[in-house]
Amino acid sequence: MITLGIETSCDDTAVSLIENDGKILSNVLTSQEVFHKDFGGIVPEIASRKHAELIGYTIKEALKLANTSLNDIDLISVTKGPGLIGSLLVGVEAAKSLSFALDKPLIGVNHLEGHIYSLFLEGAPLYQKNDVFPLLVLIVSGGHTELVFMEDFLRYKVLGRTRDDAAGEAIDKFARFLGYGYPGGPIIEKLGLEGDPNKYEFPNLTFKGSPYEFSFSGLKTAGIYFIQNHPDVVENDLSSLAASFENALVRILVERTLRAANDFKVKGIGVVGGVSANKRLRETFVKMSPIDVYFPQKALSTDNAAMIALTGYLRYTMKGEISDLKLDAISRLEL
Repeated sequence: MITLGIETSCDDTAVSLIENDGKILSNVLTSQEVFHKDFGGIVPEIASRKHAELIGYTIKEALKLANTSLNDIDLISVTKGPGLIGSLLVGVEAAKSLSFALDKPLIGVNHLEGHIYSLFLEGAPLYQKNDVFPLLVLIVSGGHTELVFMEDFLRYKVLGRTRDDAAGEAIDKFARFLGYGYPGGPIIEKLGLEGDPNKYEFPNLTFKGSPYEFSFSGLKTAGIYFIQNHPDVVENDLSSLAASFENALVRILVERTLRAANDFKVKGIGVVGGVSANKRLRETFVKMSPIDVYFPQKALSTDNAAMIALTGYLRYTMKGEISDLKLDAISRLEL
């Protein structure tokens, strides 16, 4: 069975074809980073227009690399939300058009759920493994930070999420105030490689009665004030400043996750989403966790269509779910 996945929730146009339960036949991503970097973030109007320009070419390239044709496709899976509404609409309408023209089943899936299944794709640590549940999954990306208790395939309970900025947003804004472009995460990671991560202190906000929830707005604000009040540090000790800010963010993510893992007695921890590619985050989890921690390949940590294809495949084959041609994009969609 071949599933075509389409992902256009933000700024990358992605199309993938997978076979059966996660074997990747092709996984194509057309980046828009060059069009947004000078604005310090994603410009929704630019993103949606570029998706419209690129979606056809990306589908053709994915088919070519998979050495297959549209007629070989058995299922079409597409991100229906959450995300930028204009971007989502491009992918959803493309998927609906293919479904109608080819008379193939269509399924709209949740982008956040897709990130979870990046752990189960070919080459990922949980590929074709079943005895991994219960599993705790930390979804950490530019727009989302959530802790999810996974009882089994397609069975979840959200334990906590960010009350304000996501982790990726906080580090992007910190980088912007330092004068760097978008995305900020890789820039801060590179700047802090040789720095002392414990040299400067930043806050770790906790919530009474909510041990699994996150807040990064205070950390972001503290970082911005530090930049404004200590130009000498920015000038002479930027590496340690970047490392300390990154370390504070990582510490919050790891502490909350390990607390939930212990409370819920899970067998392992999965860390997914764009920020999961961060080297300090990976090393800290491996060092501090008493149980196994799983990360997707770095190429599958960021938004991609293979994870969307696998999510659609599982929902179609295990639950019999299907969408009709009234499928619509939903900008705010919870797991």
